[in-house]
Amino acid sequence: MITKPHFAFFDEGSKKEIRRATLKAVAIPGYQVPFASREMPIARGWGTGGLQLTLSLIGKDDVLKVIDQGADESVNAVSIKKLVRHTTGVSVTEDTAEANIIQSRHRIPEKQLREDQILVLQVPNPEPLRKVEAREYLTKRMHAEDDYSGAWLLLFEQIMKYGRMSTGAEHPVYVNGGYMMTPSPIPRFDNPKMHQSKALILLGAGREKKIFAVPPYTDVKSLAFDDYPFAVESFEGKACKLCGSTDVFLDEIIDPDTGERSYQCNDTSFCMEHLNAREKEEVENSYV
Repeated sequence: MITKPHFAFFDEGSKKEIRRATLKAVAIPGYQVPFASREMPIARGWGTGGLQLTLSLIGKDDVLKVIDQGADESVNAVSIKKLVRHTTGVSVTEDTAEANIIQSRHRIPEKQLREDQILVLQVPNPEPLRKVEAREYLTKRMHAEDDYSGAWLLLFEQIMKYGRMSTGAEHPVYVNGGYMMTPSPIPRFDNPKMHQSKALILLGAGREKKIFAVPPYTDVKSLAFDDYPFAVESFEGKACKLCGSTDVFLDEIIDPDTGERSYQCNDTSFCMEHLNAREKEEVENSYV
């Protein structure tokens, strides 16, 4: 016998507990709030933290967008959308502007978010001091004492070894001048998008059972030295081969037969929107 699941999978008590943790995270920007991470029909490490946030917040009139590595069509993104749609019946979209809840892994959309939107980020490793200290009770004490010397030392070692900060993702940030936070596994390119963001940004780590947040219009500053300022990945002289965009995060594509290198927008929705707009403009110009 097939029984009808609860709306948004969880019972109401579970959703209330996650919402309470979320409210505390919003009230204390950057602080990692423990929560009772539930068992999910997907394995921990595959986005259960973000999915639990989405399921606790979503309503019948909401529109959901899910992206993974910038793509709407990846296996993980499609599977999460199917689960949410099956248990809620809400509409899903690939257009960033149409969605009011956007769940993402590894990227913040290229299109600027609005005040009425919520960005949910899936987080594998929420603790920025974990590489410095393995014990949870000591990292909590270090946060309380504003003792982030270990994180600074890691960046200093990168400069000594490579001549620059070589953080590929998870480059730590200060939130609201208080707590140090790891901004999910997003590339450095996306760190500036968190600063004074109009949208509420929620970060969930299901395996580590933590929720933290960046409220709208909050200062987010990436760690950097005065003589080695923070810099995002550079794509100077490169453009998307499909839509021609130059000021976005690009994926490098190597042709296996010829070895030729080309570049393409990582955010597939943004790329298609610009590509369609360019083709429309070309058609209109041809008629003129």
